[in-house]
Amino acid sequence: MTIRDILNAPAPTLSYELFPPRSEAAAETLWETIAMLAETNPDFASITYGASGATRHSSRGVVQRLADEHTISPLAHLTCVDQSRAEVTAVIEEFMGEGVRDFLALRGDPPAGQPDWRPHPDGLLYAYQLVELIREVAATHGIDNVSVGVTAFPAAHAAEQWRQQGLDVLKAKQDAGADFAVTQVFYDAEQWRALDRDAKAEGIGLPILPGIIPLLNASRANRLEQLTGVAAPTSLVTALDTAADAEAARVVGVAAAADLANELLDSGAPGIHVYTFNKHEAALALVERLSLGR
Repeated sequence: MTIRDILNAPAPTLSYELFPPRSEAAAETLWETIAMLAETNPDFASITYGASGATRHSSRGVVQRLADEHTISPLAHLTCVDQSRAEVTAVIEEFMGEGVRDFLALRGDPPAGQPDWRPHPDGLLYAYQLVELIREVAATHGIDNVSVGVTAFPAAHAAEQWRQQGLDVLKAKQDAGADFAVTQVFYDAEQWRALDRDAKAEGIGLPILPGIIPLLNASRANRLEQLTGVAAPTSLVTALDTAADAEAARVVGVAAAADLANELLDSGAPGIHVYTFNKHEAALALVERLSLGR
């Protein structure tokens, strides 16, 4: 069963995002985290893929081991950054050759030190082209049970000047063969509802899976704002900043994430995708408070 099939089932899904380790110590921590998360019976876990293929081999290793050892469906990230079409094709073929059938197609962020995003001279410019390439590679190899996810941006959708452009981009991804979308960070349930409602009005039928981040401190909130341009609510940042200690801050962050996630589930979200930062404590505390009917 692909992630497309899972997301189209009536029950809300639970999934996590992980990133590949860069050291042996980090690898040990990651697999301890995965063992803990596996006890919640998640529907799948996504594995990020670094710019310029920086984590290509470790990403592939995590995806394969995840499938082999934990029977958790892996969602392999792919990006267009600093890779030729031939190089991206080779990566897709490697994953498919190892049995991977679920992909998240991203344009990707520019590598560190590069101020703006530029395509490889022989590469892909847009995420929808990556979706098309995944479909093309699957067809070439006679593989028909592939599902492809893309990203969506509820916070950007809330800005009127970006709204139609964002919908047009999401529609192009769907037309290219995307099956579902996972959101980037946002903190207001109405932003997801507006995106989902407006997308449907544009003929976009993709399940839009909310990505939720349990913030553990004000520094993480500020760092995420720098990376995404999405500011956490001032009241939440203040509560994190003035918490008595790290444990008190964790309680605040998990409670805020749980309130948002449950409001989204009540609004008809197809599930919850938890950004873990390769740590299990906050993720598990969040899942304990979710109304998933599990």
